[in-house]
Amino acid sequence: MTNRFEGRRVAVTGAAGGIGLAICRSLAEQGAQVYGLDLKGLDGLPAGVEAVPTDLTSEESVAAAVRGLYAAVDRPVDLVNSAGIVEDDVAAEEMSLDQFDRVMAVNLRGVFLACREFGRELLARGGGAIVTIASMSGNAIVNHPQRQSAYNTSKAAVSALTRSLAVEWGPRGVRLNTVSPGYVNTPLNSLKTDMHAQWKGETVLGRFAEPVEIARAVEYFLSEDSAFCCGTELLIDGGFSLR
Repeated sequence: MTNRFEGRRVAVTGAAGGIGLAICRSLAEQGAQVYGLDLKGLDGLPAGVEAVPTDLTSEESVAAAVRGLYAAVDRPVDLVNSAGIVEDDVAAEEMSLDQFDRVMAVNLRGVFLACREFGRELLARGGGAIVTIASMSGNAIVNHPQRQSAYNTSKAAVSALTRSLAVEWGPRGVRLNTVSPGYVNTPLNSLKTDMHAQWKGETVLGRFAEPVEIARAVEYFLSEDSAFCCGTELLIDGGFSLR
């Protein structure tokens, strides 16, 4: 690996597993100082990633995490929003408000809080990059056979939030872009093995993405290679949405 991100500081939410963990590992291997924000599982972070215990649904917890990072070193910290959860195949007419709110709290409120707190600091320091992880579920398709109306809605909202912030903050030096994966080989998807054959069968490339493939797309948006991308959404679904 090259030192492509040498000297860069990047915070990654949802760092303890799946896509977030892959992003942390890849950025650290390329020289970045990475801060892994999550509520649990942080003892498994790779070398070069500093654990920052954070409840992303809590305004106070997110604000405290950002204050702590900038108290240590007063340099810009870019952000990758990777935290996300999904409800357990619940029909909309049977879903409780608590179930709906739990998904929204992590997938949408958590993204907004992280963007707001890190964004304030980046704006004050002349700019930086923020990448959100949405999903093909947010606009390109409706997942099946599983029922996940709250997840799909939350990811559509993440895409809209990212575009809105890109318009507000782009002229002030903070670029926001979105990566929207299809089915990825993560613990989140490993639980639904009975659906794997159908998911892969409807994916043109016939397989799941590996987390590192999503990490590469995130790195593109963090790098100067994407300097003219503002509010761009990159769909990486192996052709699933083409069926």
